[in-house]
Amino acid sequence: MLHRTTDRPAVRQVAPPPDSAIADWYDAATLLDSFAVGFVRDEGTSMRAIAERALGAPPVWSRALMRVRDGIMRPLGVKTSDMLRRSGHTANHVDFFRVLAEYPDEIVLGEDDRHLDFRLSLMFRPASPDTDTEIVATTAVRAHNALGRSYILAIRPFHLLIVGSTLRRLAKPPAPDRRPALRPREKH
Repeated sequence: MLHRTTDRPAVRQVAPPPDSAIADWYDAATLLDSFAVGFVRDEGTSMRAIAERALGAPPVWSRALMRVRDGIMRPLGVKTSDMLRRSGHTANHVDFFRVLAEYPDEIVLGEDDRHLDFRLSLMFRPASPDTDTEIVATTAVRAHNALGRSYILAIRPFHLLIVGSTLRRLAKPPAPDRRPALRPREKH
């Protein structure tokens, strides 16, 4: 089992973790936010497995928003999600997100483009006196030009919806496997 739900699956905004691998991005970020959700990590579960669970199968509405985004941005010379998926480095991707760094308790995904560079950190934090164990998703974006700044303004409400939805889905237990169990063949 990848994870179990916690008693408090609500997503909440938190301060960006100062010990994140992307902390050096915080000061110059055009967009910076962090959200956390209670999460119990099974022993031996890698951060890549957690990232794949969180990002690997987005809901239909999220995929539809990404198609709209791609259709608007393609004529402007910005990389589309399909271009990123087909970049030839699928072993080093989670969906269309390039894996930039992987640590025992954090994975950093991101991409650099002509309009902006972005980083997404998924960090596991152990329990403290004030919190249960949790996953913190931190997004840091650096816009390079007016296109990047306009893009951030346009997508921010959708970004917040997607991050919240992604973390809530991660906090839920996986759907049960509905495939019929295989029975041994009877010997005749």
